[in-house]
Order: sequence, then C-alpha cells, then structure tokens
Amino acid sequence: MTRTTYHTDRRAFLVASATGLAGLHFGMPGRVTASDQLSRATQNRGGGKAKSVILFFLCGGASHIDTWDLKPQAPAEYRGPFKPISTSAPGMQISEHLPQLAKQAHHLAVIRSVCGTVNTNDHHAGYYYNLTGHVPDVTFKTLGNDRRPYADDWPFMGSVVASRRTSPNGLPSAITLPHKPSRLPYTRPGQFAARLGVEFDPLYVNGSVQEPLKFQVPSLMLAGDVTPAQLQSRQELLQTLDVARSEFEHSPVERIWKRHQKRTLDLLLSSQTSKMFDVESEPESIRARYGPTVNSTSLLLARRMVEAGIPFITVFWKENEAIKNKCRSGGGWDTHGNNFDCLKQNLLPEFDQAFSALIEDLEQRNLLDQTLLIVNSEMGRTPKIGDPRSGGVKGAGRDHWTHCQSVLMAGGGIQGGHAFGSSDKLGEFPAEHPLTPADIAKTVYFATGIDTLQANDQQGRPYNLLEEGHAIEQLF
Repeated sequence: MTRTTYHTDRRAFLVASATGLAGLHFGMPGRVTASDQLSRATQNRGGGKAKSVILFFLCGGASHIDTWDLKPQAPAEYRGPFKPISTSAPGMQISEHLPQLAKQAHHLAVIRSVCGTVNTNDHHAGYYYNLTGHVPDVTFKTLGNDRRPYADDWPFMGSVVASRRTSPNGLPSAITLPHKPSRLPYTRPGQFAARLGVEFDPLYVNGSVQEPLKFQVPSLMLAGDVTPAQLQSRQELLQTLDVARSEFEHSPVERIWKRHQKRTLDLLLSSQTSKMFDVESEPESIRARYGPTVNSTSLLLARRMVEAGIPFITVFWKENEAIKNKCRSGGGWDTHGNNFDCLKQNLLPEFDQAFSALIEDLEQRNLLDQTLLIVNSEMGRTPKIGDPRSGGVKGAGRDHWTHCQSVLMAGGGIQGGHAFGSSDKLGEFPAEHPLTPADIAKTVYFATGIDTLQANDQQGRPYNLLEEGHAIEQLF
C-alpha cells in the first residue's frame, strides 16, 4: 500500500473535522466483519459490560513512580520526596498528592507491570504503541518526529470500538477532545483509524485553556462560513460543504464523501448534538467538583457523552504553556525538569480533582458499571532522578522511560480495589505479570464485548486487527 500523509488548508480541515474526514488521507476504506451482539462466552467470563469507554491519556509521559507505583524503600535517588498514603482499598497505596483519588480507590484496578519498550524511547512511538497495541515499526526509529501518520498504520483502539458500535441519534461512535496531539507537522501517529477506514476516525473537538467551558462543536467549526439561517437550509449547507470537496476529489476515499456529507448534516442539525456539548448547563456545583480547567471540563463533557451513548471518548490532556519552562516540557506530563514541583503544584492537583470527580459522578448516576475508565500515557519516567538535558540531579527531572509504566482502570465490569502485577524494587521493569500495550488493548476489547477482530482489506482479504496480547480477564 502506498503510504500517504495528510495535507490541506485550515478551512478544509475544519470542514473535514466536522464530517470525520480530518484524517482523510490517514486511512483507506475497509470493510469490517463483526456482530454487535456479545458472545455468550464473553458475557460468562465477565466482559462485555462496558457500553462506553473513556480513555484519559496523560500526554507527555506520566511518572508511574511518583503517582500509583511509589517505591518508599528504594534509595533516595530513586524514590524522591513523595510519600505513599492509604486509600479506600485495603492494602493499596498511592501518592500523597492524590488524596481525592485515594477515596475512590475501591473502584480502581492499578496495573503496575506494563512494558511498552519502543525502539526510540520517545513520544511518537509511545503514543502509537499505547493507542493501537502494535509495536512501532522501524520507521519510527529512522524518521523520529518526522514520522507522519500513514494510511496503512494499525488503527487506534477507539476506532476499532467505533467500527463495532453504533451511537444513537446519528452521533459519532468515537470522539476525541480537547485537542489532537500534536501540532502539525508532528501529529502523533496511532490516534486515527488508518487502515480500518476513515469512516471510523474520531470526531475531533477543540477546547481552550483560556475558555474551558467552550468547545468547538461541529456547528461552531463551520461558523466562519455558515450563518444560523444557513444551518436551517440543507441545500445551502450542502453548497458550503461542497467547497471543501475539491481538496479530496483525487483521494481514494472520495466515493464515500456523500456518506460523510449526510452524517455532517445530521450532526449539525441534531438537537441532541447541541445538548450534549452544552457543558455550561451543568449545575455550578458539578462544574466546581470537576474543576475549572479545560482538562476537567473535558472529563465533564465526556460524562455527558456517556449519557448520550457515545461508545468511545478520548480525553488527551491539554498542555498548559504557562508551566512549560518550569517543567522543561510542553506544559504537560513530560517533566524533564523540576518533576516534583510540577507534579505537586500543577499536574497532580488538577488530575486528582477531575478524575476522582468523574468516578464519583458516574457512580452516583449508576453509569460506572457500564463505563470503562482508563488512565494511560505514552510512557513512564526514569526511576532514577536526573535528566542530563535539564541539569542532571540538580534539575530534579525524570527522562522518558518506556520500559515500565502503570495503567489505571475502573468501571465497565472491572473489580476495583486492587493492584495487578508489579514492577521491580526500583520501578525500572515489570516483575510480576509482565504485560504490554497489546494486553491493555485486548482488555478494552474484552470489556466492550468485542469477540472478533477480523476485518477485510480493499481486496476482500481478511486480516486480524491485533494478533498480539491477551485480555487481563482476572480484572473482571
């Protein structure tokens, strides 16, 4: 298959985002063969309860050893200053800077033995491995950050779930917010449907650090070209959308344009869409419980999407540029410098409030058991303190570490209140029950009742979307 990447202007991209064509050249149309009915065997094993999935991805690489896999007996140059605290789950300890999450720990399964070793020990490959379950190929090493998303990449796990699940009221089956990592030309591979077909790309929704309650829903994305009056006229809206068609008329997926166009019209004119995105209508007490940031309001919007029946929602942690110099990073979890102050003062308080609120909110609405929650990242951080790029030990940073990381799960049939697997005494490598990102992806599919991963290529030849890995059935 010829590898192609996506190039177009901003206006065409906005239209494409509304239609699901934002990744148009990232994928090729493909037929999927699977039943939406859960197999009896899957149900009997405890899987298949999750009607929705919320993936909270901590962009940058969250430090496992300072959060949910502390090593208080390790030498000081490894363990750092943070202390473990007890939680609502007997025997489970997490960081002292996660006090609100500690109260919800009886819902959590903390998976501490994931080895996502990649050939670059860097972000691009870490995203790809953790979002698709597939080991990055050699192009990630040869091209580095110049490696673009390819049409024949393996698909994002959210796109796989979307290919098997249909949302009610014409809403998308997969939605990503509040941003699409990372800025062009460094867009992270692994977050697109790719070879599965662009019709299964997530709908991309933008949020703002400055205006955290406002999200660019499709109607707002088209606001530069379409007036409210035009939105009432299907004919005028068709004419507006057709302007963008010329960008794709030579694409191999042009023949599915009409299908996307109809989907866009249904989405733009749906009262259900407007209602779902109206975060400001939430009671002030609920908004305050989640917190005031764009990441916290994104989780609140994710809960609203669960209520609307969206099968897969991804919240990619949006970096705050105000702390990028402090943390020697892009303003997210890539704490090359000042790791402990950045975690204690910025990252952990925001995460703690928002994610604990999501668990609590879903439980109170009787939605937790049917909603699988996942917290993941593209990597862990070096257990030994000191990144040469930020002054070594004096810089108090932690570098990239793909050899060991932790994953949190809750809801969706997961038995909470325990840890699964372990890392070694320094947190450097998995010890008990070593796992890979393929096992995590397979666990997501198991939880959602997907019992076959067969798809067909353009020539009708069957292939398996993920051969590697096994679901961690002990969690259910």
